[in-house]
Amino acid sequence: MLRVNGIDVHVTVTGEGPAVLLLHGFPHTGRLWTEVVPHLATRYRVIVPDLRGLGATSRPADGYDAGTLAADAEALLDALGEPTAAVAGIDAGAPPAFLLAMRRPGRVRRLVLMESLLGRLPGAEGFLAGGPPWWFGFHAVPELAETVLIGHEAEYVGWFLDAGTRGRGVPREIRDHFVAAYTGRDALRGAFAHYRAMPVSARQIEDAVAAGRLSVPAMAIGAHPVGDALARQLRPVADDLVTHLVEDCGHIIPLDRPDVLVPLLNSFLDLDLAGASRLTP
Repeated sequence: MLRVNGIDVHVTVTGEGPAVLLLHGFPHTGRLWTEVVPHLATRYRVIVPDLRGLGATSRPADGYDAGTLAADAEALLDALGEPTAAVAGIDAGAPPAFLLAMRRPGRVRRLVLMESLLGRLPGAEGFLAGGPPWWFGFHAVPELAETVLIGHEAEYVGWFLDAGTRGRGVPREIRDHFVAAYTGRDALRGAFAHYRAMPVSARQIEDAVAAGRLSVPAMAIGAHPVGDALARQLRPVADDLVTHLVEDCGHIIPLDRPDVLVPLLNSFLDLDLAGASRLTP
């Protein structure tokens, strides 16, 4: 546990080398990256926090907008003595990763964004043609989802885990961990606070794009259901972007298709590692 930006953040740190910061989404904790960390940790210092309000990290009353989450991430790097990091974010972890790269490009060497939308930026119209996913509105109503779901957390979280792996599911130990992390009114409140802050996050993203371009080398990875919507949002604002669409893969890419994700991350991050070695006397 580290005290950063006014909250206690649960974080695991594995390996040695240039820092890589991995930001999870909903309904996950840092254990989302279980199948990824061992591969990266052979050459990198892999930093995996539970996001504000989620897992074992503090659940404050506010601060769930992407800008504050980006500040949490930067403060965590400070606490660990890391001036820079490659940053990867999926789902709810993608907007703060993006804002950190936009606001503090000197701190982010490379950026990986997966299966998320960046607020109201153009490019996601096809994905949103039928409206946003149903749970966005459900989670956004203060206290409603908490009240309805008390006692049914396992079924609710389980639905997302099954849907996010196209029915293949996740290992029982990880499923049980995620369910426990989202059980109880306060745990649910911490989760749904991220959705209730989305209008603020969307304005922050729009302001960042209006002020400048994404100069950090970036990779967008899509699967099902977001597909190429994230890449379409990024293309007009990014200077250096590569994109990938993972076939036969659900939303939870790190657990559903780590066999595909790990090589993509290695190839992208290795460019950073090669650059660092050339700069070393």
